[in-house]
Amino acid sequence: MPTKWSVLGEGGRYAARQAATLFALAGMLAILGIAATPADRRGLLTLIAGADLLVAAAAWWLPWDRLDPRAPLALSLPALAVLSVSTWAFGGTAAGTAPFYMMLFAWVGLHFPTAAVLALTPPAALAYLAPLVVSGRDPVAVSSVVVFVPTLVGVGVLIARQVEHQRRDRETIRRMERWRAALTAALAHDVRSPLTSVQFAVETLNEDGPDLPEERRDAIARTAIRQVDRIRRLAADLLDADRLDSHGGLRLDVRPLDLRAAAERAAGYLSAPVRVEVPDGLTVRADPQRLEQMLVNLTANAVRHGAPPIVVSADPTGADGLLAVHVRDHGTGVPEDRRSLLFSRFSGAGAAPGSVGLGLWITRELARAHGGDAFYTPADPGSRFTVTLPAAGRPAVEPAAGRVA
Repeated sequence: MPTKWSVLGEGGRYAARQAATLFALAGMLAILGIAATPADRRGLLTLIAGADLLVAAAAWWLPWDRLDPRAPLALSLPALAVLSVSTWAFGGTAAGTAPFYMMLFAWVGLHFPTAAVLALTPPAALAYLAPLVVSGRDPVAVSSVVVFVPTLVGVGVLIARQVEHQRRDRETIRRMERWRAALTAALAHDVRSPLTSVQFAVETLNEDGPDLPEERRDAIARTAIRQVDRIRRLAADLLDADRLDSHGGLRLDVRPLDLRAAAERAAGYLSAPVRVEVPDGLTVRADPQRLEQMLVNLTANAVRHGAPPIVVSADPTGADGLLAVHVRDHGTGVPEDRRSLLFSRFSGAGAAPGSVGLGLWITRELARAHGGDAFYTPADPGSRFTVTLPAAGRPAVEPAAGRVA
């Protein structure tokens, strides 16, 4: 973890501190070189050393955290100016400044995108070439810019691309770690709660079963079955998430299905009441298991995050022969800043206790595999989640190789 005085890290502060270190190094080397410099140039070298140290102090102490992250890139301009003057001061000899040009481009590549390296190229070429021309160096020395500057750019671009690659990898790892932690916590909740209900039901039937009225026994058994099915659906979601990522995908057995009957079956899995207002006679082309899975995911989401009444309805969309299935709740709705994340994987992580965040993502992937889609629209009050599916009269949309990709 970076300390107060650390120069290692990411962001504007650490980019500036590293630049300050390079300026301080250049200033100290200039001071050490004063004694070996001809008397007529010692004053100029002293000014160069002072400029280096002054810029180093400014680079270290300025409040970079309050500025744009790209602001430290401006430090490259005084760096080029000092390098150009230094080259001129030594009669157009770039041997002493060339390593600092290289370090400057390496620094830019470490902290800024490739475009910044390319943008720095023209002023760097000018800063390198101008003192050679002014000092009257021979054409061979002047033509070295053709080799030197592309080398600088190549080093800077290579470092910038490598850093970008590593940052993407680190972000992927961080995201996976957040998902893993959230998934572990959510699974602990989602599995423990139904298992507790199942255990209670089994113990009750074991101890008091013969003495319980038949209706009471049936109610307890239905509760246990419902909770077992809840665990089964959770396991299915996790398996589906893995299959959707794999090359094999999920096979779809598409056939005409009565939409109202499917909605009523899905509503029957939930402990909370769900009102089904799907007109009779509406049929869709879908995989029976996957249609049930989509409807259960949407209604369970409405029960968990919304408020009653929960209503399932459907109507033709009027476009491309699709039917729209809506699940509406009357809760507070989804905050605007979270709407863009609703159908991303693990979007529920951290949003609500026990929410794994796979259901909506799987629902959208399954809807798209059938040739439809899934989306959210705010209701007044509450939320409305919609999946579109092909009507039974429409030719089936076959995914690649008949699978979910």
